[in-house]
Amino acid sequence: MRRNLLLLVLLVGALAVLPLLVSGYILYIANLLMVFVVLSLGMHLVIGEAGQFALSHAAFYGIGIYAAGLINNAWHPPFVLSILAGALIAGILGHLIGMVALRMRDIYLALATFAFGEAMQWVFLNWESVTGGPNGLRMSPAEIFGFQLVSDRHAYPFVMAMGAIAIVATVAVSRSKLGSAFRAVRESEVAAMAMGVDAQAVKRLAFAASAAWAGFAGGMYTTFASFIHPENLGFQTTILVLTMVVVGGIGSLRGAIVGAVGFGLISELLRQALSYQELIYGAILMLFMMYLPRGLLSHLASWRQAGGPGNAQAAAPGHEQSIEAAASGRRNP
Repeated sequence: MRRNLLLLVLLVGALAVLPLLVSGYILYIANLLMVFVVLSLGMHLVIGEAGQFALSHAAFYGIGIYAAGLINNAWHPPFVLSILAGALIAGILGHLIGMVALRMRDIYLALATFAFGEAMQWVFLNWESVTGGPNGLRMSPAEIFGFQLVSDRHAYPFVMAMGAIAIVATVAVSRSKLGSAFRAVRESEVAAMAMGVDAQAVKRLAFAASAAWAGFAGGMYTTFASFIHPENLGFQTTILVLTMVVVGGIGSLRGAIVGAVGFGLISELLRQALSYQELIYGAILMLFMMYLPRGLLSHLASWRQAGGPGNAQAAAPGHEQSIEAAASGRRNP
């Protein structure tokens, strides 16, 4: 506990002095990484906590971007209001889509949400009077009480603050009775319903919360970006965020954050190799699912406990969690 608190203090201190030490491009990367963190936390809620394999994250991210950007362009409210509006719209749409899609399970749910994501990208590309279509949308600078965020340096403290709020909110949800219900449904819907959990309502709430987190991340993006193109809101973005969650560790909040930071940096390094990005992400995702299905952080923790790589697998705790532990809010160590 003391070590975690020390690491948190050091991290906050490093983020506080970062604008004094680096250029605008580094601050842009820092802002973008925080957006990826919030995106990963949203996918963590629906896949890691509730166990629902949804592939529409990029669609709700785009809805948040366009909703916040269009509201800002039209009325120039304080950017907090436009961001919250984007998150609310994405969350409501997520709940409505969840009412239909979550009647399906497993691969059928994945295919249904994938289809919705592709349909939304088609809307972004062809609704030219609203989204700008293939020409993209130019967004006005975000404002707060007359102060315009015209650079990455201006947006940085607000993006960090909003990211911190999203992390705290995710922790609060995870530790609440709702989070326990999420995990109960993930482990066994039948057992959860036998204990009085409304499985369908819980899954819809998880889907809506995940969509709202994605919409919130989209609104955060509008505070430091001046242009958005629909090509950045396709299936590749969903796969990138899914890879972040899987590599960090499905069901691990820390893993989602570490995966977001790590693969956010990798995505920037691969910017000059766009034609190979999907191949690289797919290969990494496949290898982790085959050889490290519990994620990097869980493997490293097991390795430390075992005293070396040879005993890591034997020391690793079981992946499955009992329904009683899930319902009472207990988590695997």
